[in-house]
Amino acid sequence: MAQDYMKQGGNMSSSLLFLIIILKVFSGQILTCHPAEYLTAGGCCPMCLAGSRVKTDCTEFRSTSCLPCINGTYMNHPTGLKQCFTCANCDAGSGLQIKTSCTSTSNTVCQPLEGFYCMDSTEDGCVKALKHTSCQPGQYIRQKGQ
Repeated sequence: MAQDYMKQGGNMSSSLLFLIIILKVFSGQILTCHPAEYLTAGGCCPMCLAGSRVKTDCTEFRSTSCLPCINGTYMNHPTGLKQCFTCANCDAGSGLQIKTSCTSTSNTVCQPLEGFYCMDSTEDGCVKALKHTSCQPGQYIRQKGQ
């Protein structure tokens, strides 16, 4: 009878030890990466620099492999992403023109065409422009629009 009790106590303490180990693994301490790293199934890997993307994740034997962003794409910060962002298109049909062209590290910045004004803007410039109202015969411009 005492042996059965000891056996149960032994199983209980090993179960408790297992639970403590699992909690430590999933507490976030082991699963958080340094700010210059990104998390993969295999652990933490060094990020690729702005202007590039991840080709292959790191392993215990090699570092992260990176590729430069191709024309028409960009990455404006260090990343663990496998694809670069697509550059914005400044559509003249929408009243927009290029203010600053896209580079491998920055998105296109759009601005309104002459005779248009920006209706919707972000930190990347104007994303929607509308045409200024035209004067009818006999009317004049009292104040130029912005």
